[in-house]
Amino acid sequence: MNRQPSIVSSEGLPSIKQAFDLSGQTALITGGGSGLGLGMAQCMVSAGARVVLVGRRESELKAACHMLGKQAHAIAADITGEGIASRLVDQAETLAGPVGILINNAGIHLKKAAPLTTDAEFAAVLQTHVLAAFSLTREAGSRMLARKTGSILFTASMTSLIGMPMVVAYSAAKSAYLGMVRSLATEFGPEGVRVNAIAPGWIASEMLDRALSGDPARKSKILNRTPLGRFGSPEDIGWAAVYLCSPAGRFINGHILPVDGGAAAGF
Repeated sequence: MNRQPSIVSSEGLPSIKQAFDLSGQTALITGGGSGLGLGMAQCMVSAGARVVLVGRRESELKAACHMLGKQAHAIAADITGEGIASRLVDQAETLAGPVGILINNAGIHLKKAAPLTTDAEFAAVLQTHVLAAFSLTREAGSRMLARKTGSILFTASMTSLIGMPMVVAYSAAKSAYLGMVRSLATEFGPEGVRVNAIAPGWIASEMLDRALSGDPARKSKILNRTPLGRFGSPEDIGWAAVYLCSPAGRFINGHILPVDGGAAAGF
């Protein structure tokens, strides 16, 4: 059984910086060019990590890397491509060193009534969220297992925890993460690789703005069921990701962490 050394030195507890330090780590982040992925990348870089951003829009990735600086690299790719997972991990490790952190964040959204959702649409959502994420987890995870260290995160959702109408495919995909996290945590944990998920609440973004544009009733409903009474920011998700992947989170495994202002607990 793998036993990680204590982070408590003979002089006492480590500093805050040491506890949350990701220096020397390489994080592979899918969907990393914008939104939550970019927010996580910003915080990872601030904590000292190198990041490799994966996404389909090259111009967006270049802009993100320009903003993040020399610690950031990008790979333009569709993670659902056949046989792409192994090549992506190879490229990431060539660019930035062994991948010690994998963040499965890429996804597509489908807002559609269940009776109108086709098999092909349902399958496309599962392909991106579940199958592609599993492929990357298998490829990056196998290397982490060989090194007996690593951290894997999945970006879950409020739809993993509470029922919402019009998003049956998305809800199914995000709910699948909960089972994957728990199963992988028990399988990978003994070898020093931790697996967790973050379930974001409603986070301020261009996507949220578009979704709520012209729908004040929906915006009011969301804010009224969120005890903190406001939307979150991408950095709120980013700092949670840093915590879960840092030495400070070294005993957290198999957990789904809501970062939602209390929405999942609210009434």
